Amino acid sequence: MNNITLQIIARIAALPVIVWLILLLPAGTFDFWEVYVYFGLLLVMMVLALVYFVKHDPGVLKRRLETREKESTQKVVITLMGLAIIAVYLLSGFDRRFEWSATPLWIQVIGFLLVVGGYLFATLVMKQNSFAARTVRVEESQQLVDTGLYGVVRHPMYTGVVAMYAGTPIALGSWYGLAPLLIFIICLQVRMQNEEQVLTNELEGYSDYKQRVHWRLIPGIW
Repeated sequence: MNNITLQIIARIAALPVIVWLILLLPAGTFDFWEVYVYFGLLLVMMVLALVYFVKHDPGVLKRRLETREKESTQKVVITLMGLAIIAVYLLSGFDRRFEWSATPLWIQVIGFLLVVGGYLFATLVMKQNSFAARTVRVEESQQLVDTGLYGVVRHPMYTGVVAMYAGTPIALGSWYGLAPLLIFIICLQVRMQNEEQVLTNELEGYSDYKQRVHWRLIPGIW
């Protein structure tokens, strides 16, 4: 078992503690079925993705594990985005404790579909682009990917991430948990603009690619 696999397994093993801190503790109860379904689905998808990429493309796993940003702008932005996501979970937990929201089950099902669809979408991006790193950088051997999902939007990884986190509070039965996503979206816009500056300067063909693919996240909208 290589070091990359061990690091990912360690993160998965930490999930119960993380779940308790950001959701069950604020909720004040273990009687929160949505939490177990939510993280159960994520766990299954994470394990399946791990098995696939360990066999077919361990390089992309290594890149996804590296979180240290070089760009000063990105360091600030990624911190704020992380805090916003934590706030999504915390507010969803407190929402359960104080019963702020009344969410119909069919709405929650839509939330779960967004979570699963967003995660699978992001996984497909990793399959199509081995250089889909978590940090903003251009490697020496990196080549422009402009086919598949990249032929539709310039940042398909973020499309999947936005869908997953938009669905998260809905799946957990909380409307209030959506509020921190406004900060997340603003920061994501700044991140994409800065990322495109780096790619335009350092990745051959990216400037022309921006002219061919006009949309960043959602065709016709964003």
